[in-house]
Amino acid sequence: MKHFLAISELSSEEVQDLLDLAIKLKKEYIKKGNQPLFKGKVLGMIFQKPSLRTRVSFDMAMRHMGGDALYLSPNEIGLGKRESIADVARVMAGYVQAVMVRVFEHEHVLEFAKWSDVPVVNGLSDYNHPCQGLADALTIQEKFGKTGGLNVTYVGDGNNVAVSLIHIAAKLGWNFTIANPEGYDLNAKAVGIAKDISEETGSQLAFLRDPHAAVKSAQVIYTDTWTSMGQEQETAQREKVFPSYQVNAKLLAEADKDAIVMHCLPAHRNHELTDEVADGPHSVIFPQAHNRLHAQKAILARLFGVA
Repeated sequence: MKHFLAISELSSEEVQDLLDLAIKLKKEYIKKGNQPLFKGKVLGMIFQKPSLRTRVSFDMAMRHMGGDALYLSPNEIGLGKRESIADVARVMAGYVQAVMVRVFEHEHVLEFAKWSDVPVVNGLSDYNHPCQGLADALTIQEKFGKTGGLNVTYVGDGNNVAVSLIHIAAKLGWNFTIANPEGYDLNAKAVGIAKDISEETGSQLAFLRDPHAAVKSAQVIYTDTWTSMGQEQETAQREKVFPSYQVNAKLLAEADKDAIVMHCLPAHRNHELTDEVADGPHSVIFPQAHNRLHAQKAILARLFGVA
């Protein structure tokens, strides 16, 4: 694994290997702390978008394992504006041992990786969010174990988080259903990739409009904000379209009795997800957020070749 840019670029075996390693590193951290496998290594972190979980989890992942992290804000680099992406990538490769980039445009991630001599991690782009996807799968496996045929339902906007979720569900042989309004569908290319993966793994994919039909027999219900960063000008329109896709107690009651509710955060409470559900017994949104730390330790360990 040279870079970590998209779940779809990994084999099913590679995905499960990362999850197994994340579980191992998490248990080790809880029991006695992680070994300093990243000693002498620095992760450069380039941000075009603000962040809580991505910044803190990568920074702490490096520290827990003996390394260090360097935060670079949007104003410090002006990626692709003040200086070309190719030049930034080649400069950074001479200073650090890996780079995480969190950007608006997915093409910026691809361009950065093309020119970088050190591993590049996609910390989020407008196309996908593979680090989140791996943490999501870790959370699901902790609850249900390594089992195929799980029913995972995503309710809401077909955004970058949904892309990584459908790809990792397909890789692991889980059934994936999405319910979203017309005009807010998953990226067509991403759907095509998911269908190709599902032919190999037996994952069943369904694309619906009705959230109530979508959650029938669901063991996982996942939602995200109706308006992502960069779409603020669409907020008023989206708030007219999405209310019927709110994950609330009524919708949850139609799913499997042991279903878990997930959200990648930040949540706009009582919009896409009610307080009652977010803070209720079915919610795993905070363990899910904490699992970013452990999933990313596994990603970095494999990229550094130290575990």
